[in-house]
Amino acid sequence: MSQTLPRMSKRFYLTTAIDYVNGQPHLGHAYEKVITDVIARTHRSMGEEVFFLTGLDEHGQKVQQAAQAEGKTPQAYCDELAAIWKACAARLNLSNSDFIRTTEPRHTTMVQAILSKLHANGHFYKAAYQGFYSTKEETFLTARDRRPDGTFDPFWGEVIELVEENYYFKLQIHQEWLIHHIEASPGFIYPDYRRNEVLGFLKNNLLEDLCMTRPAARLNWGIPLPFDPAYVTYVWFDALLNYITVPAALGDPVVLHALNLQPSTVNPPLGLWPADVHVIGKDILKFHAVYWPILLKALGLPLPRLILVHGWWQKDGQKMSKTTGNVVDPIAVMDQWGVDAFRYYATRELDLGPDGNWTDASFQARYHAELANGLGNLVNRSLSMLKRYRNGLVPPPSAELASEITTGVEATLAQLRQYQLQGALQTIWSMVNRANQYVDQTAPFKLAKDPSQAARLDEVLYNLAETCRILAVLLWPFLPETAARIYHQLGLDSVPDQMKEAGWGRLPSGHCIGEPAILFPRKDLAAKG
Repeated sequence: MSQTLPRMSKRFYLTTAIDYVNGQPHLGHAYEKVITDVIARTHRSMGEEVFFLTGLDEHGQKVQQAAQAEGKTPQAYCDELAAIWKACAARLNLSNSDFIRTTEPRHTTMVQAILSKLHANGHFYKAAYQGFYSTKEETFLTARDRRPDGTFDPFWGEVIELVEENYYFKLQIHQEWLIHHIEASPGFIYPDYRRNEVLGFLKNNLLEDLCMTRPAARLNWGIPLPFDPAYVTYVWFDALLNYITVPAALGDPVVLHALNLQPSTVNPPLGLWPADVHVIGKDILKFHAVYWPILLKALGLPLPRLILVHGWWQKDGQKMSKTTGNVVDPIAVMDQWGVDAFRYYATRELDLGPDGNWTDASFQARYHAELANGLGNLVNRSLSMLKRYRNGLVPPPSAELASEITTGVEATLAQLRQYQLQGALQTIWSMVNRANQYVDQTAPFKLAKDPSQAARLDEVLYNLAETCRILAVLLWPFLPETAARIYHQLGLDSVPDQMKEAGWGRLPSGHCIGEPAILFPRKDLAAKG
């Protein structure tokens, strides 16, 4: 079918992995959502139209079995858990544009259209399988999965021997193409050592074709094949497709054209594909860096521009486990310390890529030293002195700190563009520390006692207030509540969500600020009191 693609501006499109519904949100889930939100807010603040997708994977054997164990239908079971996951997203203050559930008609309809095209173009074949199957991970196992003694790692849970027919998706024929693409696209997978990990796997192993169905007689909680209803789609095959089913449902012309579907009636249609960033954990790298690119190639779709791979969290140097009880409940942390404190620690403590270690001691230390004593103290005493010594009226502009702050702004923006979130926060806090040092050096509380130093006091107070304003702009992607509160205390009606406002001298002379208030109450003092 020949189509003319409508002209439209493409949005910056980024996604998290969609979480498996069969469980409760944990620290790893919350971390991935937060860093993706920081990236989304950053690009919006730089003037881009952004579409941020997250959601839930709701099909598969584990869901079916869990629902049966609770005497519920799979859909009712998913509906109950979906409410919990959506509440967690809201609690994290995510700015997501959409929340996909793979049980939604908009997803299932598009998945079946994709399956039909792939089948018609000869990408599937049917074959018998005899071997071992992990029910826990819903995957077939090979000889490579065995330990040297011939057993399977407990990670796989119960492993059963299985004999059944299934449909397979051809992977092997695309292996050399994928190697070439990754080698020719150094920015496709970040960080580099994850890229090298994928290349090593592809060069040292022959890809096995992907079993992309399960017999409906064994598993009926999935999307039926449109060309053979005796089978449902393998949960991972189904889940990966969410990244294009949502754009298709929203009228993306690139996806609809590739699927030979009629142009959307959505007005205006959203231009989303290709995705600019997929944010995923290292445990699902193979699915996103091997299976997903080949699937897109088979569909005739361009590949995502970047697969951003983050590490895992440990707790006190050990792997988190429900059985040992050393888990971090993000909701409990936010209830006690606030959402921005959680967002700050998650992005400040763990750099993108490596594993990180959560300790309650380090969380509390960063909260008190960097949030309460650093940022909070700077804003509170700067605005309190402006209120006390100048009745809250901003003095004439001064540029004593302008050069240093401007350098910090430029460095922060450069780091954000490179997804160096931890580095950006370090740069911002160097500005916080410089401003606190400036207070100590200039001693405005002493200047206020000397009428001859009135002009000098004005200079100091302006530099402090303007620095606080610029810090709010830079902090918006990371700590949106705190940034908005700083702006409110400055008496500014707008929200600091535009990076163009990070230029020096935007705070007008004579402007009346609001009432200073503590941003981050010290919890240790409250406990002692």
